[in-house]
Amino acid sequence: MTYQAFLIKYAEIGIKGKNRYMFEDTLVSRIAHALRPVEGQFEVYKSQGRIYVKALGPYDFDEAVDALQHVFGIAGICPLLQFPDQGFEDLCQRTVAYMGETYPDRRRTFKVMARRANKRYPLDSNEINSRVGEAVLEAFPEMRVDVHHPDVLLNIEVREQINVYSQVIPGAGGMPLGTNGRGMLLLSGGIDSPVAGYMVSRRGVWIDAVYFHAPPYTSERAKQKVVDLARIISRYTGPIRLHVVNFTDLQLHIYETCPHEELTILMRRYMMRIAQRLAEQNGCQALITGESIGQVASQTMQSLAATNDVCTLPVFRPLIAFDKQEIVDVAKRIGTFETSIQPFEDCCTIFVAKHPVTKPNLNVIRRSETHLTQADPLMEKALETVEVISVGE
Repeated sequence: MTYQAFLIKYAEIGIKGKNRYMFEDTLVSRIAHALRPVEGQFEVYKSQGRIYVKALGPYDFDEAVDALQHVFGIAGICPLLQFPDQGFEDLCQRTVAYMGETYPDRRRTFKVMARRANKRYPLDSNEINSRVGEAVLEAFPEMRVDVHHPDVLLNIEVREQINVYSQVIPGAGGMPLGTNGRGMLLLSGGIDSPVAGYMVSRRGVWIDAVYFHAPPYTSERAKQKVVDLARIISRYTGPIRLHVVNFTDLQLHIYETCPHEELTILMRRYMMRIAQRLAEQNGCQALITGESIGQVASQTMQSLAATNDVCTLPVFRPLIAFDKQEIVDVAKRIGTFETSIQPFEDCCTIFVAKHPVTKPNLNVIRRSETHLTQADPLMEKALETVEVISVGE
């Protein structure tokens, strides 16, 4: 069956009270933006508390659904039979034809769920349920009604037009992009940080990203891997400004000056300092990391406290209570996993200590930093030479 419209279902937006219209308007804008590359023309509009996507001619159904599934704020995508009210007999005929085309295998149970938003319609919801159900059974005797656990829930909405649908394709959920500010993601080439960016963006946050590059110890292919990861998640997050920081000189200074068991924490503290400076320069209200408590030495409670010590912006860690398999599952679902496991080292893994401290004493760490006499000038040099790569749409 050729569907010329979609009903867009949302979840949390529906409880936003007097501000709901702002979230709806943002979602309409994001849907229209997502459909731009899709073959065909579309109209996206609101009507009576519903959001619709209407095809204005031939289009690629699968491509349109895929684009809609990458829009945060959409809970469900319902391919829709939509037609003007031309009397109840016409409604029955169209609904029977819809069931016949959509479900060629008739050995199914069904239930009619009517909603009469147009109170001028001559039949109430129960009458529509009963009489449409009779029409379907008469046309397809092998079907059966099951009001408790039907195979097919046939929805009929009587509004300015008649809406008939029975399929709900899952959406990405969350909140529309642009409704909750902007954050700076510390993006590495690993599994965790792309997932963290995706998850915070799913709450309506635009994201920029920063990657710490250490040539010649890390290759251009390692950098390209991070660009590729940013491009994959940008299908959900929208365009990303990726800030590539040359971290080599500062990293070598830390490596040559401080106890090696403290390397990871000290490097992480300078990464957070640089990320915060870039966040402030780009209007970001928070930092975002892929840390999961206890996963590695730099992610114990004490280590996280030591890195937080240098930040005044809030640090969002959406994976903090996830185990590795849970993170991998999300990475596979959003398409970043295969890229993340490519064997190109980032700057952290190159300079990792054999026996890193797992419970750093904050006073000891601060004292070690006093020996880094060139750290501040090197940090300023790194900030001055940042390469910005625009990734995504």
